[in-house]
Amino acid sequence: MRRSLFGRGWPNVIAVVLFVFFAFPVYWMVTTAFKQNTDIITRTPVFLPLGGTLAHFSRATGAPQFWEMVGNSFTATLGAVLASLLIATLASFAIARMRFRGRKAFVLVVMLAQMAPWEVMTISVYMIVRDDSMLNSLVPLTLFYMMMVLPFTIWTLRGFIAAVPKELEESAMVDGCTRAQAFVKVVFPLLAPGLMATSLFGFITAWNELPLVLILNKATGPGTAQTLPLWLTSFQSTFGDDWGATMAASTMFALPVLVIFLFLQRKAVGGMTAGAVKG
Repeated sequence: MRRSLFGRGWPNVIAVVLFVFFAFPVYWMVTTAFKQNTDIITRTPVFLPLGGTLAHFSRATGAPQFWEMVGNSFTATLGAVLASLLIATLASFAIARMRFRGRKAFVLVVMLAQMAPWEVMTISVYMIVRDDSMLNSLVPLTLFYMMMVLPFTIWTLRGFIAAVPKELEESAMVDGCTRAQAFVKVVFPLLAPGLMATSLFGFITAWNELPLVLILNKATGPGTAQTLPLWLTSFQSTFGDDWGATMAASTMFALPVLVIFLFLQRKAVGGMTAGAVKG
């Protein structure tokens, strides 16, 4: 009996320890955003702030160009995610359903692109954007964010499309649908879990990206193409030693990802596992 209880209990204990280890920094960030300044800079840590304040959030949102950078981040991220979903859906359908010369080589290139570290390509990316006179613009950011998430999106959606029986498409075409209509009416509705999983991955990747925007957008002032990750790195010049405002800005930066994850978590997690093993 004791061995049985120990066998069932130790995985839960490890899970709780890991949860506390990873969740505590997030908890500390959020609570610091609501603490009074006297509770932030103190020798005695305040784990449960009493009499919190929203002044730090007001200072963060009132900082120069905050809302402009919020719009830039959403524009580049959503543009990259939508473009990658459109291209990857068509490419994954071609890989899963069609037989053409170079198909295996194309799949191999997609896998290699997924493994490539984008950080080592920043110099070449900068030279390309500079030569095209597109520095300090959201267009190259959106395009390169799309390229960063595109291989994973293609690979995941390929598994979902391959799992859909071909007979469903053939039945639709027998009933008078073209191949495109059969895809839109039969296959595409079954891709919802995969689309959610890949869109969540793409959103997190593009939303948190820093090296490219740091290199491609040096200009400051109104009309800049900088995004929130770059803005957060300048807290020393923006906020000085105001750690409460810094944590408030960081909390608001993480909030969209948290909301999207909570909204898509069930289908997204199932989509990642299903798309990885099918096909």
